[in-house]
Amino acid sequence: MSDEIIAAIEAPRHTATLTGHDTAVRTFASAWAGRRLAHGWLISGPPGIGKATLAWRIARHALSARADEQAADLAVDPQGAIFRQIAAGAHPDCRLVRRSLNPKSTPPRLRGEITVDDIRALSPFLRRTAVQAGWRVVLIDAADEMNVSAANALLKLLEEPPPKVLLLLVCHAPSRLPPTIRSRCRSLPLRPLTNGQLCQTITAHTSAADLAAEDLTIIARLAEGSPGRALALIERGGLAVYRDLLDIMAALPDLDIQRLMALADGFVGAKGEVPYRTYTELLQWWLTSLIRAGARRTDAAILPREQEIRARLLAHGLDPWLTVWEKTRTLFARADSVNLDRKQVVLNVFFALAQAARA
Repeated sequence: MSDEIIAAIEAPRHTATLTGHDTAVRTFASAWAGRRLAHGWLISGPPGIGKATLAWRIARHALSARADEQAADLAVDPQGAIFRQIAAGAHPDCRLVRRSLNPKSTPPRLRGEITVDDIRALSPFLRRTAVQAGWRVVLIDAADEMNVSAANALLKLLEEPPPKVLLLLVCHAPSRLPPTIRSRCRSLPLRPLTNGQLCQTITAHTSAADLAAEDLTIIARLAEGSPGRALALIERGGLAVYRDLLDIMAALPDLDIQRLMALADGFVGAKGEVPYRTYTELLQWWLTSLIRAGARRTDAAILPREQEIRARLLAHGLDPWLTVWEKTRTLFARADSVNLDRKQVVLNVFFALAQAARA
């Protein structure tokens, strides 16, 4: 799973296109052109909507030797040296800070947070002068994963920034950052893409080329404006998983134990890591959407039969589902933190769902 997370963090380095977010692009381009450039920029929004893609676009622009002549969209030539150097992680004036591997774990796994050592490791880079274009760029992905000590170390940099250093903070949840950091950064909030923009983005991806139009629409609705989430669902077979999940929900409070056992068996071991993540993420998303639909009395169904399933499960009110939603979140969080048996966790969640459906 660590390899998959690292690959997801690194992927935007290689992405030349940016769909949507025109307001954020214009805001930075205007600040650059007017020489009103803040040292720190907080690029925030839901996961997978293009925050890191925008951050790397900004980094390439700032590090281009002719950045002052570039277009307002901040784009650089994807065949040019700047793009290729940054994509390879070889540009001398650019650094990425992310969660590091813990060498004490076997095998080495990503730490759960960005540590103070990850921030302090920037010191040699920040002390020297730029090698090429005059600017140095630090990209932190994701800034809300910093622990308290790391955040304090970053705050010192923001309070007394070295000259011509650009700090780009990719952030999923700005409220997790100390107010002192937020106040010292210029904010670039990004919004989820429209369904049209999202479909345009995912159809350009090779793995989505043969996706039926109906399935593409369903994926777009499940992704809620996030290209990253949409592509992950496609690559992991998320649509088939979602339909399987609805089959189980449609039968509640009855459970097909043999089917559940076979399902949970697929989550065991290293090979079961990705299927487990896909299934549990969709399950938590479905429970959240069920509660939203009940609270708002609106139809937020993705598939036609879902409306009937939700109406039946919500017939006796929201309270049982709020309880099971909280229990589910707790179980999945504990499974990650103390390595609980994934198979037993999933079975316990479905037993809780069945109990809620009987309430």
